[in-house]
Amino acid sequence: MDKPALSKQAFWDVDMNNIDYEKHAVHIVEKVIERGKTEDFDNLLKYYGFDKVAKLALQANWLSDISINFCCTLFKVHPTDFKCYEKKRLNQQHWSF
Repeated sequence: MDKPALSKQAFWDVDMNNIDYEKHAVHIVEKVIERGKTEDFDNLLKYYGFDKVAKLALQANWLSDISINFCCTLFKVHPTDFKCYEKKRLNQQHWSF
């Protein structure tokens, strides 16, 4: 399958010709959810499929609260299902003064 067409909006810091779309799938999904255009997200869904994008989103190292809420609504999951959710909670507790 051809590589998905992704805008430079989310990948301004990356040479798109050197991306391994399988090896770096979690990072790609994370960047598109956080910074991509609607077309980028649609292209990811076409490339990876709905279920795989959902699984990859759950593995993201960091997502904003807004992105987590978007994914929860779209993929019918809970915030606590996200790998990054627990990290965020731990960081907030650590710096509570």
